Amino acid sequence: MSAKKVVLGFSGGLDTSYCVKYLHDDLGYEVHSITVNTGGFSPAEIKQIEEHAYKLGVKTHTTVNAIKTYYNSIIRYLIYGNVLKNNTYPLSVSAERLSQALHIADHVKELKAVAVAHGSTGAGNDQVRFDMIFNIMIPGIEILTPIRDLRLSREQEIGYLQKKGVDMNFSKAMYSINKGLWGTSVGGKETLSSRGMLPEEAWPTQLAKTGSEEVRLHFEKGELKKVNNEEFGHSSDAIQYLQTIAGPYAIGRDIHVGDTIIGIKGRVGFEAAAPMVILKAHHALEKHVLTKWQLSWKDQLAQFYGNWLHEGQILDPVMRDIENFLENSQRNVTGDVFVQLMPYRFTVTGIESPFDLMSSKFGKYGEMNNGWTGEDVRGFSKIFGNQTMIYHQVKEDANGKS
Repeated sequence: MSAKKVVLGFSGGLDTSYCVKYLHDDLGYEVHSITVNTGGFSPAEIKQIEEHAYKLGVKTHTTVNAIKTYYNSIIRYLIYGNVLKNNTYPLSVSAERLSQALHIADHVKELKAVAVAHGSTGAGNDQVRFDMIFNIMIPGIEILTPIRDLRLSREQEIGYLQKKGVDMNFSKAMYSINKGLWGTSVGGKETLSSRGMLPEEAWPTQLAKTGSEEVRLHFEKGELKKVNNEEFGHSSDAIQYLQTIAGPYAIGRDIHVGDTIIGIKGRVGFEAAAPMVILKAHHALEKHVLTKWQLSWKDQLAQFYGNWLHEGQILDPVMRDIENFLENSQRNVTGDVFVQLMPYRFTVTGIESPFDLMSSKFGKYGEMNNGWTGEDVRGFSKIFGNQTMIYHQVKEDANGKS
């Protein structure tokens, strides 16, 4: 009889390396590993991960370049909605995990595997995101999570792999780093408590530029299409290019404090130069070209969208409804945004757009108007406050009679 097939989401790190050996050697599965690249791996790293997987004993290893699909299915809606979790965090890792889980589920279907596995521990959000996507997309498929189920310590994993003769770097890094298209998360001893900032050396991108420079971002219907004079066919390429410009200024560093899916508070450091510049630039453009009620409803729906996505609910049909609203709201979000980059910070200095509602044709705020007279304003003010005036008058009359 052929061995049972299991598909393992594989990063090449300690946890997923343990999973390969345990699933194959101890449980007797035929392991098929898959790496979903959402912008965090270089070609050399991808090749290294594949070689490592085969050395561990996988039957097949598959690499999926998901950068463009990741942008198309998730990132562009985060931009449309100017989504920052708790007004701070651009949802770097949470968005990635959902994209990865969806591709892993598809691979399970392709291989007709009987099980799927991931290397999440029992202490974080990722276990919920992976499990939930798998339960929805591949119901009935067994989910195997050795690290979580066996409650393994890092030392136990290392000892097991050393006994198996696995040759890999077991040195414990001081900081855990997860890099992707929409930012890089950084965890360390400083993020384990409620006080402390990551030291300079912990940030993956070091400050390498001084002075300042202006960058011009061109949006078309809410999507970044040009950076300065460089034009891009796909916005994911524009994001990566902007990162090479803004990243060396050490822009977009912060620590996010948030509520996890499992009900506890957590802190994580992150750096996201391009995402933060794009979100603020896009929002500035929207404030010029959208009406106040478009902006108001977008803010409310986008906040829900970001929170629900963070909690793994990307497949809820309400998300498609909100995405349709967000995309429709972008029809006039076209123009240039000018941003001044400086060490550790940036400033949006202005916009140019054919849809700019701040037009001198209709008046200049605080100076003069061309669209109405003083008499028009007197009448408007009286009618606009009429119901509130009636309320206070009736209350005063009623109180006077009592």
